[in-house]
Amino acid sequence: MEAVVLDLDGTLLNSDKKISERNLKSIEKLNKNRIPVIIATARPPRTVRYLLPEDIQSLAIMVYYNGAMIVSEQLSINQHFTIDSIISSEIIDYLIEMERHHWLSIEAEDSWYSYEDLDYSSIMKVTCNPQKIDLNKLRQINPTKILVSNLSSFESLNKKFSNRTNIVNTDSNQITQIMRLNISKEYAVKVIAEKLGISLNKIVVFGDDFNDLGLFKLCGYPVAMGNAIAELKDLAKEVTETNDNDGVAKTLEAYFN
Repeated sequence: MEAVVLDLDGTLLNSDKKISERNLKSIEKLNKNRIPVIIATARPPRTVRYLLPEDIQSLAIMVYYNGAMIVSEQLSINQHFTIDSIISSEIIDYLIEMERHHWLSIEAEDSWYSYEDLDYSSIMKVTCNPQKIDLNKLRQINPTKILVSNLSSFESLNKKFSNRTNIVNTDSNQITQIMRLNISKEYAVKVIAEKLGISLNKIVVFGDDFNDLGLFKLCGYPVAMGNAIAELKDLAKEVTETNDNDGVAKTLEAYFN
């Protein structure tokens, strides 16, 4: 084991969006043994700040927005990959014309915007919602990530824009996440592995959702949570306990023992 990659929601965090004491201790043990910890999440920095203890955030290499932002003081990395506003404007126009009931929001670095009043508290368990701004201003932003929900046809959106962006469905297909083309969690982990000088075959990865599929194909030892989608379980070397039963800690404890 040369590094461990951890998703947050549905993996390291339980259903209450908390990290258990047992999971916390398992990560502290990784740090004690000088094994790099990579947190790879779809979330932005501002929400990770209140989800993870400060000591984990300081010791971990952070991958936000499904790979569109990589931050590590130790490795002197602060990389940010955006979608060109020309493409995002096309997506906005498409949604307005073809998806009457859509919800659209845009993440730009560590800010969140929409042209409507949206309440994501029940879907994403967030404490704040996107800032409402003028549609024309929204079109001018180069997004780090675009979030769409209430789609009538994911397939149509995917067919139209998948050649220019990276599109994934998550949260039981409730949320469609759009990143810059070729930007993903696995891209970010490749960058980090090269910086660390470690082998991808010796990286352990834990995940539960569609945005972890690429990591499971990339890393040498993929571990699916008990609550993971079937597609991840099919690729996994191991299926551990659920996120509510300390699945991450269970596997890491077995390794150290």
